[in-house]
Amino acid sequence: MARVREAVEHYPKAVLFELAERGYGSPFQILVACVITIRTFEEVSLPTALKLFEAADTPSAMARLTPGRIDELIHACTFHEPKSRTIHAIAQRVTKDFGGELPCDFQTLTSFSGVGPKCANLALGIACKKPVGIPVDIHVHRVTNRWGLVRASTPEKTMAALEAKLPRRYWLEINKLLVPFGKHICTGKLPRCSQCPVLEYCRQVGVTAHR
Repeated sequence: MARVREAVEHYPKAVLFELAERGYGSPFQILVACVITIRTFEEVSLPTALKLFEAADTPSAMARLTPGRIDELIHACTFHEPKSRTIHAIAQRVTKDFGGELPCDFQTLTSFSGVGPKCANLALGIACKKPVGIPVDIHVHRVTNRWGLVRASTPEKTMAALEAKLPRRYWLEINKLLVPFGKHICTGKLPRCSQCPVLEYCRQVGVTAHR
């Protein structure tokens, strides 16, 4: 972890951690931003989330927007139309059922349509400081399986396998580190093995060519 931490120090932070540092770190904001990031490149997700939060950064303000207006604001991200409906529905329910304060509760977070374990765990870890599960995205899934740390066919199975092995103090940080690590060093195609700080520990599972 220390070697990976040093290796990614100069790369852009993962979007949700960057947003929290910029003051958009409430459970609602992190959850909404996570919805935006799904199947969307990091370099698109950050400005898209910032654009949305500049227009409305609270559940009540977001609920007052129409799904159409939200769609206009997040148009750059993938699947923007269904995401706009999801975000509007989250804002309405948080305003109506929870008095404008999204609870720090895994079951509540995953009860929202369009919200899975990854986004719930990121909201709980970043906004609530309660890492109750490992947020596994495509980078965490690919890198930890490539290392040979786990052997799992889906992100959900990777999450369970990692939680059985990884000390809880790293449950949130592994996402924070492996997003930039997977984007810039341990890439999907032609990983930069020559730049890898943990190559001596890596089993290079599935790697047929590298740089």
